[in-house]
Amino acid sequence: MSIYQWKGRKKTGEYITGQIDAASPEIVIDELHKNNIYPINVDKKSEFLSMQLTASKEISSKTKINDDDLIVFTRQFSSLVDSGVPILQGLSIMIEQQKNKNLKGILSKIKENIESGGSLSDSFRKFPRVFNDLYINLVDAGEKGGVLDKVFRRLSVYFEKTLKLKRKVKGAMIYPIIVLSVAFAVIVILLTFVIPVFANLFASVGAKLPALTQEVINFSDFVKSYILYIIIAIGVIIFLVKSYYKKENGRRNIDRLILKIPLMGLLLKKVSIARFSRTLSTMIESGVPILSALGIVSKISGNKIIEESLIKAKEDVASGAPLSAAINKTGLFPPLVIQMIMVGEKTGNLDAMLAKVADYYDEEVDNAVTNLTSMMEPALIVFLGIVVGVLVVAMYLPIFNLGNAIKG
Repeated sequence: MSIYQWKGRKKTGEYITGQIDAASPEIVIDELHKNNIYPINVDKKSEFLSMQLTASKEISSKTKINDDDLIVFTRQFSSLVDSGVPILQGLSIMIEQQKNKNLKGILSKIKENIESGGSLSDSFRKFPRVFNDLYINLVDAGEKGGVLDKVFRRLSVYFEKTLKLKRKVKGAMIYPIIVLSVAFAVIVILLTFVIPVFANLFASVGAKLPALTQEVINFSDFVKSYILYIIIAIGVIIFLVKSYYKKENGRRNIDRLILKIPLMGLLLKKVSIARFSRTLSTMIESGVPILSALGIVSKISGNKIIEESLIKAKEDVASGAPLSAAINKTGLFPPLVIQMIMVGEKTGNLDAMLAKVADYYDEEVDNAVTNLTSMMEPALIVFLGIVVGVLVVAMYLPIFNLGNAIKG
């Protein structure tokens, strides 16, 4: 005999739950039918389930998981729903095979909430740091339209393509950061350890130093004496910039400046267009109203200037303007995008046209990242070569002068 936890519905439509001591789930179902209760879910209350529920209590709405785990869950859950597996049973399967403890706890909480009568979208809404507005609204539209299997399929494709795009941009950013960090470390080592050795040597000889050598030695003395203060100052500057960016006006000013950076600003614009097109296409295709979709798209743009422009476009659409005209007024989208959106509106295939725009700009981002990396690589090498070269020449000038003096 085992204890089974069940959820059912009375003829009046009221949802109830309870526990029954029985030999099998079939006996539990028969017992519920005898009491005029329609069974919705029957689970064996095992030690595993108790541990699972205990773990889920430690999960809060602030718990976060990484993008890869969310994509894997969405893809696998999409396959289960597409195969006709009931939501609760699908969640139970996902919980059992889940290795990420945080995600396992979150899914357990979601399952509990559904068993208590909540919808899937409402259950996801309790974890905003895991499931964003896009995710929740698409699931809500899928539940209302009876196309949850299609929605999860679209979500899995959407997140895979979005993550791929995100990683391309990160790759473009990481390379110069690594090179500059190495260059900074090399320069600091030269200034604090190598150049002082030469300075002591020149001081013992008592020779008059060239102006370049003297300036480098003076700078080396400054760095060696104040290195701790320099590190603290850099830390304070980073903290102040981050604090300023958290303010609405600060974020607006910094994001506007970022868009004006040569090459990088153009790359970020292309990323924003690709993200805008992909997200809006997925939401329209899933049946989300255009105004709700524009509101969500603006929030995930990643740039305050673009976000405010899309909010203004949403207001124009709400006033009766076509999407193409509203987008055109922002001044952020190239004519090609406007024309394709216009064609999509006239033919009634806006979602398909937006998907084509997204695919096109995915390619554009790929090319932009390749071009940016190929241009940065020689520029950074030249920069590092000049800096190190100046330091080396400055140290060897007195030696050359001393050699010439001895020959003379």
